[in-house]
Amino acid sequence: MIPANGFLDQDFTVAEQSSHTWYLDIDRNIVSGFTDNLDAMKQAIYLILETERYQYAIFSWNYGVELLDLFGRQISFVAPELKRRISEALLQDKRIRRIDNFDFKVARNIVTVTFTAITIYGNLPIERAVTI
Repeated sequence: MIPANGFLDQDFTVAEQSSHTWYLDIDRNIVSGFTDNLDAMKQAIYLILETERYQYAIFSWNYGVELLDLFGRQISFVAPELKRRISEALLQDKRIRRIDNFDFKVARNIVTVTFTAITIYGNLPIERAVTI
């Protein structure tokens, strides 16, 4: 039931949240202090690319990247799919404007993809290895 008290007729202001967040020290597996802006973006991108989409009930279906079904596929299929899926996953974050400069290197069954994430805080070079 929709409230009839005029609540929805009000003007609303949407405020942008800062990128201030906990700093996750991945190498030492600890949380140590806070981070903001470009470092927070690097961390957010890392977490998105390390989370398999649709696998965890705690995350929205818009969070993460689909990589599991690429295992065993040909590189001619995997490379354009990686580009599309990584772009789709990262562009869910409004702080990321676009993804550019994709490059793929293949060694046996590992595809290493490098690209540049253009964010509101600056450009970030990113590298991700995917087993196929």
